[in-house]
Amino acid sequence: MNARIPAEIFPPGEFLRDELEARGWTQVEFAEIVGKDTRLINEVIGGKRAITPETAIAFSEALGTGPELWMNLESQYQLSKVRPVQDSIARKSELHSKFPVRDMVKRGWIQANKNVEILESQIFSFFGISSVNEVPSFLHVAKKTSYIDAPMQQIAWLCRARAVALSAPCDKYSESKLEIAVQELKSQLEYVDGTRNVASILARAGVKFVVVEPLPGCKIDGACFWLSKTTPVVALSLRFDRVDNFWHSLFHELDHIKHKEGMAQPIIEVDVFNVDGNEIPANEIRANQAAAELLLSKQEFDGFIARVNPMFSDEKIIGFSKRIKVHPGIVVGQLQNRKLIPYSFHRKYLEKVREHVIQSTLTDGFGQMLND
Repeated sequence: MNARIPAEIFPPGEFLRDELEARGWTQVEFAEIVGKDTRLINEVIGGKRAITPETAIAFSEALGTGPELWMNLESQYQLSKVRPVQDSIARKSELHSKFPVRDMVKRGWIQANKNVEILESQIFSFFGISSVNEVPSFLHVAKKTSYIDAPMQQIAWLCRARAVALSAPCDKYSESKLEIAVQELKSQLEYVDGTRNVASILARAGVKFVVVEPLPGCKIDGACFWLSKTTPVVALSLRFDRVDNFWHSLFHELDHIKHKEGMAQPIIEVDVFNVDGNEIPANEIRANQAAAELLLSKQEFDGFIARVNPMFSDEKIIGFSKRIKVHPGIVVGQLQNRKLIPYSFHRKYLEKVREHVIQSTLTDGFGQMLND
C-alpha cells in the first residue's frame, strides 16, 4: 500500500517555532535550555539546517516529545523536496516502457528532452493521444478514431508514415487513373531502375506513395490507408530490399486501394509475400493473388513451369523473363514462393532496389530525415 503523503509539508523548524511561541520562549532562551548555539536554533527554524538524531533527542527532552517526532518531520521534509524528481523519473520510465522513445529520438521523430512535460507533449502529439494511458489512435477519413491492434513499434511507424504522406504531392485520385497507373507500372518491371518511376506514376493517379524505414526489430512491410475519401496512401518499409518483394508489396497495396479498403482503418502488412492459409482474411488472399497475376500472368507462368520444372536453369529463367518483359528476380521470387526452388537458388537475381526507389520518393530513414 502506498504511504500517505501530506498535501503540504513544512520544514521541522516551523513546528519548532510554533512550540516556542506557545511557551513564550525566545530562540536564545531555548538555545540555553538545550545547550546549543543560538545560531543552530535559528538555522533549524529557518530551514537551513537539518535536524540530526542528537538534536532530535535534545528537542524531545526540552519539549516533552519523542525524538522520533522530530526525525519523522525531518525525513518527511527531505523526501518532499525530492518527490518531484522521483515523479519525473517514474513518468519517464512509463513513457519508455510504453513507447519506443529511444528509437523515435534517433530517427528524429521527436526530440530528446530532460523535461518530462515536453517529452510527454511530443509523444502525445505524435500518437494523437492526450494521456499515457490512452490507446494510440489513427485519424481516418470518417474523422473518427480508429484503434489499431498492433505492436507499438508498428503503430509508431504508421503514424510517421501518415505524417510523411501529408507532404507528398499528388493529383486528384480516380479509379480510372489508377487503372492506367497500374499498366504504366507493369511497363517498369523489366529493370531495377524502373522502380524510381513509381512515385511519379502513382502521383499522377492521385495515390500518395512514401517510404518509411522500420524501427529496429519492427516487422512491417507496408500499409494502405486514406487521408481523405479521395486521397489514398501506400507506404512501404523496404524491410526486404529485393526487386520481387518491392513489386509484390506495391501491387498488393494497390489492390486494396482499388477495392477502397483501408478507409475504415489502416491495413498493416507483415510478411505480405506469404499471405496464405485459412486464418488469413479473404481480402488479403485476394490482394496477394492479384499482385502475383500483375507481375506474372498465371497462365504464362504455369506454362513455363510445365515446360521447365524442375530444371530452372539460368538460361531458362533469363529467357522467360525477357519474353514477358519482367526482371528475372520477379520470376525467381515467384518460384521460391511456390516452393519450386529452394530460397538459396538463383539469389543473384534478387537485386536490391532501395537506392533507386528513394531517389524519387518521399522517404524517412535510410540516411534521409524529413523536417516536419
